[in-house]
Amino acid sequence: MSEKALSPAHHAILREHATERPVAPPLNAGRRAGDYHCAGCRALLYRSHTKYDSRSGWPSFWDAEPGAVATTTDTSLGMVRTEVHCATCNGHLGHIFPDGPAPTRARHCINGLALEFEAE
Repeated sequence: MSEKALSPAHHAILREHATERPVAPPLNAGRRAGDYHCAGCRALLYRSHTKYDSRSGWPSFWDAEPGAVATTTDTSLGMVRTEVHCATCNGHLGHIFPDGPAPTRARHCINGLALEFEAE
């Protein structure tokens, strides 16, 4: 999806750091085999074998593809969190929390609209 093709909802999440409401995000449910790409630039971010149901209401992954994401410290909302964004286009994806499953113990809590799914 090119920058010009971003819907207002995609733009709010990827470029303005908005967050979707839990449970409603596309791609939250299901365990189909395939790849998850950045909705802003189509870079490969996550593979389906790292997706799991965190019961958080957002698509969750225990790891990203090597070099696909970068992080910054987010101090908004009166707390310190690790923000995760696309390493290619810097689009806001979500946050990483230290309460995920083995082997990484990380929970990449990602906005569904920040992703595009490509089935195997």
